[in-house]
Amino acid sequence: MSASALPLLPRTVTRLDAPDDVAGASRRRGAGLHGLAVADIDRAGRLAAMRTGELGSVHSWELVTAVDGPGTRLTLFLNGCPLRCLYCQNPDTLAMKDGVPVHADAVLDRLRRYLGVFRATGGGLTLSGGEVLMQPAFAARILRGARQLGVHTALDTSGYLGAHATDRMLEDTDLVLLDVKSGDEDVYRRVTGRELAPTLAFGERLAGSSDIAIWIRFVLVPGLTDDPGNVARVAEYAASLNAIRPGAVERIEVLPFHQMGRDKWHELGLEYTLEDTPAPTHEQLELARAPFRARGLLTY
Repeated sequence: MSASALPLLPRTVTRLDAPDDVAGASRRRGAGLHGLAVADIDRAGRLAAMRTGELGSVHSWELVTAVDGPGTRLTLFLNGCPLRCLYCQNPDTLAMKDGVPVHADAVLDRLRRYLGVFRATGGGLTLSGGEVLMQPAFAARILRGARQLGVHTALDTSGYLGAHATDRMLEDTDLVLLDVKSGDEDVYRRVTGRELAPTLAFGERLAGSSDIAIWIRFVLVPGLTDDPGNVARVAEYAASLNAIRPGAVERIEVLPFHQMGRDKWHELGLEYTLEDTPAPTHEQLELARAPFRARGLLTY
């Protein structure tokens, strides 16, 4: 997932620290690398293999339903992110050096195990993070392999590094979960430490140059992103993508801020500035969803 909060939806999860295919446990996302062969390689070899996309820096994977795209999905979390979101729920994915080296072929071998599940549920593969576009060669190799297997593919990204996504990579991508963290430049910089423009440009590229489906995600953080003017700007941007290509934005997810990542911040010794920030109420969420719905956007 990119480094954003997630919808609090029911989910079915395959545990990564248990025997294969034991489902039904509920836990935080990103529990391990069970079933993926970990590369034993020296630093020089590792860097060379990462440049070609044969090797990636991986945090974890999980099998999950009702999150990260349609159907049951294998979501792979990569390490490395250029943003420093105040509400990041996986701060242990921020540094690429903290990931584990995994071969792309090992990911595809794991993907093959679930082809029947994907066909039955309309699911597939989602590449998340961290920020997946920190490792474009690795992502592209996996997407190409997944496409050859007939698996539906999705990228979960902030779009900040959208320029790293080649046209060939996007040809192998069915869905982009685009995390638009703010519609206001100043708020975006406060939330992420970066600029908003690259995200907006990537969304426009998706709408204008392909038939990729777009799901826009926006995290509602009381006192940070919930100003009505800010929400309205995100809604206007989403509507503008449909003006470029009708139906480009299939859905909007207004996601409630939560404190599920707080313990990780503490464990890593990082300053967590949202300690006293409450989750938004149902009424606040519905108020934030209204501008999207008013523009004819399917909104959850």
